[in-house]
Formats: sequence, C-alpha cells, structure tokens
Amino acid sequence: MPIGKVHSIDTFSTLDGPGIRTVVFMQGCHLRCKYCQNPDTWNPTTAMAREYSAEETMQVILRSLPYFQASGGGVTFSGGEPLLQAEFVKEVFKRCQEYNIHTAIDTSLYVATETVLDLLPFTKLFLADIKHINNEKSLNLTGANNRCNNENLEMINNKQVEIWIRYVVVPGFTDAEDDLLVMADFISAMDSVTRVDLLPYHSLGSHKWKLLGLKYELDNIDPPSHERMQELKSLVERRSNKQVFIPT
Repeated sequence: MPIGKVHSIDTFSTLDGPGIRTVVFMQGCHLRCKYCQNPDTWNPTTAMAREYSAEETMQVILRSLPYFQASGGGVTFSGGEPLLQAEFVKEVFKRCQEYNIHTAIDTSLYVATETVLDLLPFTKLFLADIKHINNEKSLNLTGANNRCNNENLEMINNKQVEIWIRYVVVPGFTDAEDDLLVMADFISAMDSVTRVDLLPYHSLGSHKWKLLGLKYELDNIDPPSHERMQELKSLVERRSNKQVFIPT
C-alpha cells in the first residue's frame, strides 16, 4: 500500500470545493510560483511532513462524514502538488467511493497526462489552476511552461469530469486584460468548466519564504483593488460565458 507524505490536514474547509470539506495538503511541489503561499510544501523529503497510510487518512476523513452528508461536501487533496503522490491519492479516493464521499483534487495539472487519466475514475471534481495562459509568462512565473497544464485541461473536459478553474490575479504578472481574454477564450468551449475563481493576490505567505531563507520577489506588489477584481470578473464572464467568482 502506498504511503503519503502529508504536510497538514484541514478538517473543516468551505473554500476547496462544494460544501464542508476535509482538505489533505500533500508534501512536494515541482513548481516555484513567485506568489506561492506555502513554500514549506515544496521539499518532498522534509522531516516536517508526516507519513500517513490510506487507512489512517480515512480515519481522519470519516470523522467528518455527517458534515459531508449534510452540506454536500467531501474530501479535497491539495498541496503542494497532490498528483506527485497520485497512487496514494487514488487509494484514498477508492475508499471514499465506498462511503459515497465526494472527491476533489486541487492541482496545477503540470504532470504527465497518464497520471491524470489514472485518477479520473475516482475524481468528481478538479480544482484546476491556470497559472498563466501565456507560455513564456508561465515559465517566468512558475519555472515551467504551460503545455501539460493546457493539454490536461482539454483532456479532462473531453472526459466530462467537472472542472473549477482557479486563477490568481497578481498585478503586473497575471492581470493583463489581453491575457485574461485569451484564457477566457480557451475555457469558453469547455463544457466541463462550471466555475471560474479569480483569486486576488496577497502576501500573507511571504514570511514563510524568509523563514526558509528564500528571496520573495513580490514584496513591493500590492493586492489588486476590489474595483479591479470586479472589472476582470466582468471581462472574463462576458468572454467565456462562465460563472466567475471572487472568493472571500
């Protein structure tokens, strides 16, 4: 049985999919997003992570089963990048199916398509990041181009598994209207995309960078204003014909 390296578990989240959810934050990420809130999840071998078996994870998950049933909630695997530990996630999701627990993955999708395909039968919802729709800007922002991300989004859509898009609005990096229009065009034809979340950048995780001895490049970037977020919300809604939310 696979063992998962887990950063932390949140047992009462309302921000990571429908209803009340248990969120399992997995250790390890191969991207280096300039705005990352959790750089402490990057290192897959850190001693700070705890090892869990699928059975131990289910023991935590099942404590919240009444809340899932009452709210339409379930389990979300996040990170880090949970698809780097896909075998462990799949084992837990198989067990969740036995209890009719809704399953979701919060992922960048910067992984091999075969990895995603293997999890599709066990996953009800992908909370899929679009880091940047422009390939060169994605490379600058995350350290990786966006080819895998885009191809996996199209594949999941074709397989008719529900997708929520997540896009962080970082002034000067991801807020150019031309780029947002290209992104809106990209997702407009995807019937499986039922929601788009525009997430305003904030620097609440910057102290973690400093604690880890890392240079945080966005110290001088202010969060986008409420008015600017509303402008971008309207722009994406009109172009994509999708429901767009600004989570609080």
